[in-house]
Amino acid sequence: MKICVIGGANMDICATTAVPFVARDSNPGMVRTAPGGVGRNIAHNLVLLGNEVQLITVFGDDGFGRMLREHCASVGIGTKYSRVVSGARNACFVSLNDSDGELLGGVADMAVTGLMTPEWLESRLSKINKFDVVVADTNLPAETLGMLVSCCEPPLYIDAVSSAKAMRLREALAMNRLHSDPVFALKCNRLEAEVLGLFEPGRSLGSKVGRIYLSKGSEGVVVREDGEETALPALPATGIVNATGAGDALLAGIVHAGPQATAVDAARFGLECARIAMQTSEAVNEEIKHLKYE
Repeated sequence: MKICVIGGANMDICATTAVPFVARDSNPGMVRTAPGGVGRNIAHNLVLLGNEVQLITVFGDDGFGRMLREHCASVGIGTKYSRVVSGARNACFVSLNDSDGELLGGVADMAVTGLMTPEWLESRLSKINKFDVVVADTNLPAETLGMLVSCCEPPLYIDAVSSAKAMRLREALAMNRLHSDPVFALKCNRLEAEVLGLFEPGRSLGSKVGRIYLSKGSEGVVVREDGEETALPALPATGIVNATGAGDALLAGIVHAGPQATAVDAARFGLECARIAMQTSEAVNEEIKHLKYE
């Protein structure tokens, strides 16, 4: 398939201490830098699964931005519709982990994502609407998401990303006055679902979303479609190293199965992709390329 992914691309800087963390002191440990960002991770997984992918995002013109563009090119992710902003810092996330792997804190510099404005998107809509499917994450501002929901012609998949950013999607859907399903599928977790009002009596995304994939982590996925729910358990996994990239791989697998697949069958393949994703410390596991959707 030809797939367009619209969303975030950032550098992840992860520092992990070798001994229990001591505040206000220099701690020995390991620092690693790697490409990240929900949109970029999904795009990378989709390329490994055999799709032709274009990532539409905003890059800074600093060293991190250049590293990300070069990495995208090296793995086969197209970026010709993206924008490089002169003088801007690329999006970056810095995390500090204790020696046992527990997150002590982090800093997200995502200011550049605010430049993904409705005008920025509108200039690319004619290109976007020629793809087989479109995937977006909520790193996009609410107004930009609203335009995409209203104007996207191919099946649109959305990743809610976080409870804070899911509010942008709620605002975007409120802007939409269409009565058909403007969002083909949504992937969210329980906290994001609460922000979106999925559990509020009398409130529902209703006709705004066709399929909802509620990720429950180690408990699997709940699939909602046409008022019916199907619970699928997570697949047995061995050699789990890191669950960070599992959600991005889950949605990539769902998208790769295609709109013609049933919601449940797509979720099953997504769970297989998530299982593979957890077997590496990287955001994306190259071994996912060996999976085939039957």
